[in-house]
Amino acid sequence: MMPSRFQIRAAAKAIKNQGVIAYPTESVFGLGCLPLSESAVTKLLQLKRRPAEKGLILIASKLEQLEHFTVLSDQDREQINTQNTPITWLVNKSSLTPEWISGKHKKVAVRVSTHPVVKALCDEVGGAIVSTSANTSTAKAASSALQVRRYFPVELDYYLMGETGDVVAATPIIDIETMQVIRD
Repeated sequence: MMPSRFQIRAAAKAIKNQGVIAYPTESVFGLGCLPLSESAVTKLLQLKRRPAEKGLILIASKLEQLEHFTVLSDQDREQINTQNTPITWLVNKSSLTPEWISGKHKKVAVRVSTHPVVKALCDEVGGAIVSTSANTSTAKAASSALQVRRYFPVELDYYLMGETGDVVAATPIIDIETMQVIRD
């Protein structure tokens, strides 16, 4: 079930107002916010009980939405654009990438999504958003809207409901330079 245009707009408005939302992704529900809002990212990290030094993933509907945060070669662009399964790539970060996104890392994790809710949300926001699993750092990632509500009954600024994709595990994370698999 795809959320209505009204629901997508409401979720995007919450993000643009420095809020944190829940939304479905390729495999699980995610928490998202504006990557350039330190206060929103801080709130998200506090909800997850996740240390900032671990870094976060940025998700977008198209590669151009990630340009601000990355330094990509033509080969990197081709690799990302020709992938037909969801992969999170570790790529060189730009000098504009905030530390609260990359954490202690020299690279930034990015994914171009084909999930229809993610694509519509990023397009409505007008750029990339933070994407991290909807759970506290010690709990299993939320795979349903009900589970998101159990983890975060009132703490989020918007709950964008919808179906997760058919990927059964978290997306792999691969370093684009070395092709080393960081998370399988």
